[in-house]
Amino acid sequence: MRHVQFLARTVLVQNNNVEEACRMLNRVLGKEELLDQFRRTRFYEKPYQVRRRINFEKCKAIYNEDMNRKIQFVLRKNRVEPFPGCS
Repeated sequence: MRHVQFLARTVLVQNNNVEEACRMLNRVLGKEELLDQFRRTRFYEKPYQVRRRINFEKCKAIYNEDMNRKIQFVLRKNRVEPFPGCS
């Protein structure tokens, strides 16, 4: 292909369904956090707001990692049945 660098953000319109293509594009841009970056750089962000946002993002990442670890622990297959004979 000629424009390989744009392949990840390319959305094809099928059957003249432009609305579905726009939704798909928004989903792709949302996963890459480009829309968030655009919204952040639209206006000046004061230094204390930057620090607050970065600290919040760090705390959120730690929380999400901990929750994912706990969920994987609960969903594991080889655990001992807590109430034997009741199922």
